[in-house]
Amino acid sequence: MDILPFTPAVARETEALKARMMKVIPEIEWPVHAPYIAAINALKREKNAVILAHNYMTPEIFHGVADFVGDSLQLARLAAKTEAKLIVQAGVHFMAETSKVLSPEKTVLIPDPQAGCSLAASITGADVRLLKQTYPGLPVVTYVNTSAEVKAESDVCCTSSNAVAVVEDIAREWGVDTVIMVPDEFLAQNVAKLTKIKVITWKGHCEVHERFTAETIRDFRDSHPGVIVIAHPECPPSVVAEADFAGSTSGMIDFVAQKQPQKVVLVTECSMSDNVAVEFPKVDFVRPCNLCPHMKMITLPKILHALQTNTVEVTVDAAIAERAKKAVERMLAVPVKAARQAA
Repeated sequence: MDILPFTPAVARETEALKARMMKVIPEIEWPVHAPYIAAINALKREKNAVILAHNYMTPEIFHGVADFVGDSLQLARLAAKTEAKLIVQAGVHFMAETSKVLSPEKTVLIPDPQAGCSLAASITGADVRLLKQTYPGLPVVTYVNTSAEVKAESDVCCTSSNAVAVVEDIAREWGVDTVIMVPDEFLAQNVAKLTKIKVITWKGHCEVHERFTAETIRDFRDSHPGVIVIAHPECPPSVVAEADFAGSTSGMIDFVAQKQPQKVVLVTECSMSDNVAVEFPKVDFVRPCNLCPHMKMITLPKILHALQTNTVEVTVDAAIAERAKKAVERMLAVPVKAARQAA
């Protein structure tokens, strides 16, 4: 794809966005990003399209072209509600599949189909079937960071923001004191500490969060006295134990908004800090930099190409989609209040 020119018209059109993002995007980079931002926003209007951006997208995507932003649960809800005919998923492949499962009548595009997820790759539908044979009579709670095939073998999905609420809700419905929770081992272990329900785990990990250690957290505190540490529950339990607060990406944002700490470190993918820093300029963000290589495969030029060519379209087998949708809708039926309390 040819590099788009940074014209005076583009400069004027994107001036307000530039001012908003200058704390996190170097001045020298703006002439590269701005032409794509202008072109994408114009084409969205023309094609009745929306862009759903996960909190781990880079700031030029998150603040420049996204119509809806959030964590996996928020994006799942928005994908189901949007009236747009075309959805571009600025995130990884399982998120695009979830959008398609919830909105089969819409066209869902992912700018790079190779944008995967270490958690999604850690388990298959056959693995879930084997677990159900090994532990008969127990419900399977599946993290949304999974393929549609895995969701289809599950009883209910969850995200990091509503996992505790979902586990307790499905256990109550089934009349059991134990559930199977896949695939993130650390998330399941952290959930188990917050509920009386017993949790059978699977050994899947996020390649970003598993690299953090308790020593990492102690180093943050030594290097930045007074820093408030907020950890994602995909981190090992030893990391969560060292943190001041643990929560989903939406929970992290809510914590910063409510507490307004003087100095904070978000122990998660590093673009998250850049995106939140735009909203809270008075907060000093210490930035760990564990990048998700899959999320970083989504770029402005690829988003523009997706809109121009209607590629790459995400499809899900109808039979799998129908069963996966039941698991996702079962999650969405868990009261929002309960989900927020769990974040």
